[in-house]
Amino acid sequence: MPLTCYLDAFSGISGDMLVGALADAGADQNDIANAIAALEIGATVSFEKVKRRGIGATKFHVAVGEQKAHRHLSHIVKIIEKASLPARAAQNALAVFRRLGESEALVHQVPIEKVHFHEVGAADSIADIVGACLAFELLGVETIACSPVNVGSGTVKTEHGILPVPAPATANLLIGVPIYARGPELELTTPTGAAVAVTLAKSFGVLPPMTVLRTGFGAGGYDFAEHANVLRIILGETAKVAEALTVAVIEANIDDLNPQVLAYAMERLMEAGALDVSLSPIVMKKGRAGSLLRVVAEPQDRETLAQIIFAETSTLGMRIHMAERRVQSRSFVEVETAHGKVRIKVAGDGSYAPEFEDCRSLAQASGVALKQIIAEANFAYMKQSQ
Repeated sequence: MPLTCYLDAFSGISGDMLVGALADAGADQNDIANAIAALEIGATVSFEKVKRRGIGATKFHVAVGEQKAHRHLSHIVKIIEKASLPARAAQNALAVFRRLGESEALVHQVPIEKVHFHEVGAADSIADIVGACLAFELLGVETIACSPVNVGSGTVKTEHGILPVPAPATANLLIGVPIYARGPELELTTPTGAAVAVTLAKSFGVLPPMTVLRTGFGAGGYDFAEHANVLRIILGETAKVAEALTVAVIEANIDDLNPQVLAYAMERLMEAGALDVSLSPIVMKKGRAGSLLRVVAEPQDRETLAQIIFAETSTLGMRIHMAERRVQSRSFVEVETAHGKVRIKVAGDGSYAPEFEDCRSLAQASGVALKQIIAEANFAYMKQSQ
C-alpha cells in the first residue's frame, strides 16, 4: 500500500537532516550514495549513527572537492537529467530547484535564468535534494505532509552578509506555511529544507490519520541542550479518514450591520473558497444583540477571506486561530427520479443525503415541491442500493 510520510520539523528542516531521516527509516543507503555518485558533481556521501539528546539518529554527510563558485538553474537541470534517476525522483528534484530559483529571483529581483544559486547550488545541496527525492521513491512514499516549521531565530552568515533568520529566500519559500521560532538563536530551517518541504508536501499542520509503520530520525549538525536537534519522519498507511487537516477559523463579532449585507458577505466568502461560513446570534457588551460570523478556511486562503470580511462588513477586528478539521470519507452516487437525475452523497458509515442543489434545480424546473423531489431521490437510492 502507498505510504504517507509526515515531516515533523520541530527542530527545523534541512536537506541533510531529511536524507538522514529517510535513511534512518529504511531507505537504502547504498542506492542513495550510488545515485549521488552518478551526478558526477565531485561529492561523496556517508551515513553515521549518532545521538542527539539521547535519541538515536542518522547523520548524512556530504564531502566535496573543489567547486564552481556559482551554478545557474540550467546547469543543475543538465546534471540531474544526465544521471540515471527514477523518473519521479528526477522530476521532483528539478521541481525543488525551480522553486528555489523562483524564490532567489524574487529576492534579488532578477530573471530566474540569471540567478546564481550560491550556497544552494553547491554540490552538497544538489546531493541533499537528489538524495531526499530518491529516498522518498525508495520507501514508496506517495503523499508527504509536514508539521508547522520551526525556523529558528537570530542571524545567519551568507554570501550576502549577515542576515536575519529566516533568511530572505527561506522566508519567501515559506509564505503561506505555518512557522514559529523556538530554541537556540540559530538557523534551523535552511532554504534547501524549506524548498523540499513546500514543493513536495501536500499539506502543513497536524499529523494526518494513519497506521504508523515506522519512524526515522535525521540528525542536525549541533547537539542542543534545549531539545533533540533531529528531524523526525513518520511513515504509515493512510487511515480510513478522507480528510484531516489544519484549518484557519476566522471570527468576528458584528452588531451594526444590515442582515442583508451580512448574507451577501457570506455568499462572497463561500465564492472565494471558504470551507464553511456561519452566523450565530450573540449578546455583546452593554447588552447589544449581535452576530458571530465564523469562517472556516484552508490556511492559505485566510488572508484573502479576512480582507473580504473587512471590505464587506463593519467589523474593525477579527480573531484567527488554527483548528483540526476531520471529515468522513464520502462519495457520490447518481440516481434517476421521475423528474431527473440527482446525486446522492454517501458517507463512509453508510449514511446518505440527496444533493440539495440538484433537488432544487429539479423542483424549479418541474414545479414539483422540493420536499417531494428529496423524498423521491431518497427512495430511488434505497431501491438502487438494495
